[in-house]
Parts: sequence; C-alpha cells; structure tokens
Amino acid sequence: VQLQASGGGLVQAGGSLRLSCAASGGSFSDYAMGWFRQAPGKEREIVAAISWSGGSKHYGNDLKGRFKISRDNAKSTVYLHMNSLKPEDAAVYYCAADRNGIIHTVVRVATSDYDYWGQGTLVTVSS
Repeated sequence: VQLQASGGGLVQAGGSLRLSCAASGGSFSDYAMGWFRQAPGKEREIVAAISWSGGSKHYGNDLKGRFKISRDNAKSTVYLHMNSLKPEDAAVYYCAADRNGIIHTVVRVATSDYDYWGQGTLVTVSS
C-alpha cells in the first residue's frame, strides 16, 4: 500500500488548507485512515481519524470544529479540511492506514495501530 499526501503549504493564520491522501494498492475501503502531525521537537500526534465506513471519526484535542476529516472510497482518498489555522498547527502532516480498521467499530488513534504511512506534507502557518 502506498499513500501519497499532498496539499500542504504556507498559509496565513486564520486561513484554510485541504490536505489529500491518495492510496494505491491494498483495499482502501477496508482501512481506517488517520492524519497525524509532528512539529519539530515534538512527538507525532493524532489529528483526525475516520473509520472504514466513515461512520466513526475522532479528532485530536481542540481540533474538532476547525478540522474535518472525510474520505471517498471510490477515489481511495482521504481528506483533511483545516480551517482557522493557527501558528501552532504548523507541522509535517502524515496520513496513515490501519489495515485492521474494518474489524473495529470505533476508529483507533494510536500511531502504533497504523500500518502504512505516507511521506508527509509540510504545513506552515505564518502569524
């Protein structure tokens, strides 16, 4: 399974970005998908995750309401819509796939639960 993240870039505080992650190989519709981020000197953290069906979603602390995760199984793509961006949102954003997602009713959020990772896309937020 290969995951290709895109959509990062430089945005002013208060602005918006949409990240995309296209999957190839494997059975995308069986996977739970997650977005994680890692800022310099910090641990990788969950941003948002979505179950294989889209029926279960999870958002990291204080992100619900600003960020929205969605998926299109027909296009094997997961999206992260980010609004009202803050300088503290700046990080490398990674998409990841949980290949066992279809057997879990609730989406999982630990990095160790995810089997496949994309290369990351950099989000920079200027104040």
